[in-house]
Amino acid sequence: MLDIVKRFLRPSEERPADRRSGNAGRDLQLAVCALFVEMARIDESFTAEEMKMVIGVLEDRYGLSAEDAQALIAAAEAELQESVDYWQFARLINENYTMDEKVAIIEMLWRIVYLDGNLDKHEDYLMHKLAKLLRLHHQQLIAAKKKVLHDRSA
Repeated sequence: MLDIVKRFLRPSEERPADRRSGNAGRDLQLAVCALFVEMARIDESFTAEEMKMVIGVLEDRYGLSAEDAQALIAAAEAELQESVDYWQFARLINENYTMDEKVAIIEMLWRIVYLDGNLDKHEDYLMHKLAKLLRLHHQQLIAAKKKVLHDRSA
């Protein structure tokens, strides 16, 4: 796996957002988790494999137990039901993550997309929409996709 993804997945003492306690840190975790959940379910099938991947990322990134990760996923699903768009989630991410970390999020989203080996039109649309909301260039989106596809074939 790429170093950038490893850095995102590994808890870091230097990142202010990771040291936050209470609602601010939880809100940021919820925002990232919401994007993962939405990508996993956009093709109308949130598979056990996708759930396992999302839980694994949350455990590794935020040091959550499997139970806490599942609770965060449930909270993210509830937030997605209440939200009218993805801007609220993207805003928190934009305020708290570097460009490299946002690219790492996009790479993880591509990994979720390609777990089943297929890219459907809804997943493609959502990836482009999220890249724009996260203020990434099209080239960054495509480079992340190519990296994920290369890793899958290696």
